[in-house]
Order: sequence, then structure tokens, then C-alpha cells
Amino acid sequence: MLLVHPVEEILRLLPVLVGTVVLGSSSGNPYWGLAAAAVLVVIGLSRWFTTTYRVGPVHVELRRGLLQRQELSIPRSRIRSVDVEQRVLHRLLGLAVVKIGTGQSAGHGPGRDRNRFELNGLAADSVPALRDALLSDRSARTDADADATATAPSAEASPEIEIARFDPRWIRYAPFSATGLIGIAAVVGIAFQYGLGERLAESRSVERGVAAFEAAGVVVSVAVLTLVVLLIASIAACARYVLLYGNLRVTDDGRMLRIGHGLVKVRHSTLDRERLRGVNLREPLALRLAGGARLDAIMTGVAAESGESSLVMPSAPERDVHRVAAQVLTDPLPVNVPLLAHGPAARRRRYTRALVPVVLVAAAVIVALAVVGRSLPIPATVAVLVGLLAGAGALAWDRYRGLGHAVVPGRLVTRSGSVDRQRVSLDAEGIIGWTVRQSFFQRRAGVATVVAATPAGAGHYEVIDIPEELAWSLVEAVTPGCADSWARR
Repeated sequence: MLLVHPVEEILRLLPVLVGTVVLGSSSGNPYWGLAAAAVLVVIGLSRWFTTTYRVGPVHVELRRGLLQRQELSIPRSRIRSVDVEQRVLHRLLGLAVVKIGTGQSAGHGPGRDRNRFELNGLAADSVPALRDALLSDRSARTDADADATATAPSAEASPEIEIARFDPRWIRYAPFSATGLIGIAAVVGIAFQYGLGERLAESRSVERGVAAFEAAGVVVSVAVLTLVVLLIASIAACARYVLLYGNLRVTDDGRMLRIGHGLVKVRHSTLDRERLRGVNLREPLALRLAGGARLDAIMTGVAAESGESSLVMPSAPERDVHRVAAQVLTDPLPVNVPLLAHGPAARRRRYTRALVPVVLVAAAVIVALAVVGRSLPIPATVAVLVGLLAGAGALAWDRYRGLGHAVVPGRLVTRSGSVDRQRVSLDAEGIIGWTVRQSFFQRRAGVATVVAATPAGAGHYEVIDIPEELAWSLVEAVTPGCADSWARR
């Protein structure tokens, strides 16, 4: 860690280091960069000298910090997730990073990293035993019970069954995400921030390319530029997909789901089946058109924002994702059950919310141009308006087609969305409360939104725009006895 910490510190503050090097070169003093690098190395070394931890029978404790001392303590009975990461240097040196989650949000902003419980630099061969111990039932007992259990013979574990493995053919689904475009935007932003973009813009190659685009015309130039950007973004997305999800392996021993993936940075997540409260089948629009989907687990104490901690399957063929979801739930019915449509009122709301904004914006633009004394070509204006209305109508149709719910024994299944469609199968035993919500326009339309509260995943899951007369009967069907008085009213 005396090597890892300084290197990670330099990489984390690389923009600052680059800025000091550029500043030193422009001012004629190249030692600015060396001084900044030395400071970062000292900061990295201080982390090792000021960090200690202890794994006790009841608590896991972590002490760190030099100028601002911090002591964190987590009861082992509150541990909800244990994730293991191995970055490049960690793998070379036989080390690992253990991240312990309790289901409590660490907040946002700079303080979030300070409140994260992370044991950085454990020997990799000792991590599996530590992970199993932290997630075992023994963690919730007293010291005496823990000592007694430790001396008792352990029960024979069920054989581990592989339910999914990385398939190179899945890479074709990587371009159907926004990661490639986001990466290109980040690279372009950094290039212009440090003056590299201006130098490239003034180069002869760029000037010749601009001249060629001007000669080809606007339409051809936009089409070619769009294709080039999409090609680069697709290549970047495929590379990221391979590096992040290569060697994916999902196993199940009846008590724990284990997910491992990654080529450069290896990540292992362990999901306790006793805390499993359902699955979230995600089908973004572009991925859905390509016949793909992804799968997340809904776990008690694991927030949906933690992303990779709840990941079960990355972007993959829909049939494979459905198969894995059925094995995770040990029941294929919630994955394939037909959903109940929400009726004509919900359909009208989908079309109204999609078409009215387009009409209002178009009217505002026309009025604004009339005020300033300018006008638009009528054929082009009509063509654009018809195209926007057609696109909004198609979006509304798809949103209603994806809206629905079902109640199966012991589970609530709900689906909604178009651009980011989600199908949630939620365990009824994991629901701790209900809310039936109606906005002003929902009351006029005679629909309501039923919200199921749960300490798992996103914390709440919604059945949107259900007919109001069915709202409390839905609650009663999922959790009998919960809605008796409200249903009678």
C-alpha cells in the first residue's frame, strides 16, 4: 500500500498535476510539477501510516485521517453488503479492497467518500473468509453466542451452481447505451479545458476537413459527422463493456448469489438470499429495440444508487436475462406473467402529456417570431411539426403499451416507462407500507398511483395511473388486511 496509495493519489488529482506542470512550463519554473507530485506522494504515504482497522465479534471499526481524525464503527448485525474490488496494482500485489455497506446513505458531495466504510489493502487470499463471516448469521449474535458458534461444526454448504457466464456475443448490445457518447463528451471537454482542443482546431488537418465538409454541403456533412461520432462511441462502449464485464460469472449456492466480473478492475459482489426482495428487469428504449435487457437485484439495505452492488446481469439478450431472473426468483411466473392494462384514462394521460408540450412549444415559437416580425417557411414548419407530433405520439403509445401490473402469489409485478422501461417483481413480505397518491389531474381523470414502500432497492416502487376504484383492492390483494378500512371507504 506504500506504493498503491501514492499512485492512486496522483491519478485521482491528475488534472491538478497537469495544471501545475503547464503553469510551471509557462512561467519558466519546471519544478512546480515536481513539487506537486512530491506533495501527492506524501499525502498517499500518510494514508497508510494513519489508517488502522479491527474486525471484532460485534463491530467492525476503522480509524483514519491525519489532520482530521475519523473513527467509524459498524455493528456486524447491520452489514447488508460486502463488495470486493481488485484494481490493477492491487492484483499485481495480491491485495483487495473490501467495501462494507449497511444500507444507510452516505449522503452527497465531498463528505460522501469520507463516510464510506472501505478496507483498502487486505490480503486477497484472506478476503473470501472475511466476506463470508461478515455476511453470516453469526454476526447478529452476542459475543458469547459468536464464540460458541465458532467452535461448533459448520453445516455443509449446498453445491454452487453457475447460472450465467460472460458470452462474447453480448458485446453487440454495448453500443445501445449512452456510455460511449458520454466518454467522447468527457474527452472533448478535458481537451478544451487544457488547451489541446484549440491546438487541434488550428491544425492543417482540421482545416482541410472543414473545407471538405463545406464543399460537400450541410446535409452530407451532418450525416457523415453523425456516423463518425456513433462509430467512435460504439467502439468506446464495446471496449468499456469488455473491460468492465469480461469474465462475468454468476453463481448460486442456495444461500448466496455471487457475481464476479471485470478484466482490469475485478469486482466481486455477494448477495444474501435472505435479504433478496425481488428483481428489476431494465429495458432502455435502444436496448429493447435490439432485443436486450439488464437485471438488478432488489436487496434490503442495498440502495439502487449503488449500481454495481445490485447488478446481476449487464446488457444481454432478453431471453438470457429472463432465464437468470427466473432462477434468481426460483419462480418463472413473475417474469413472464401477463400484465393488466390500466385502461383508457391512463392511455389519454399518456397522449396528453406527450402531445400538449409539443403544441405549446410550437405555438410559443410562432408567436415569438410574429412579435419580432419574422416568419418561417410554411412547408418546412408543417413538416417539422408533423414529425414532432408523430414522434410524441409514438412515445405515448409505447409508454401506455409498457404500463401495467399484476399480482401473483406473494409478489407484486409492475412495469412502466418507455425511454427507461423497468419491470419490477417485488416480494410482498418486503413491503412495509403503502401510499395511494392522486394529483389534481389524476383526480380529474379518475386514476391514482399506488406506491409500495420497502427498505430494499430504490425504497419505493410505483403502480402508475391505475383506476382509482382498483387502488386499495390492489393493496388488499398483495398484503391482505392492510387496506380493509380504506377499501370500505
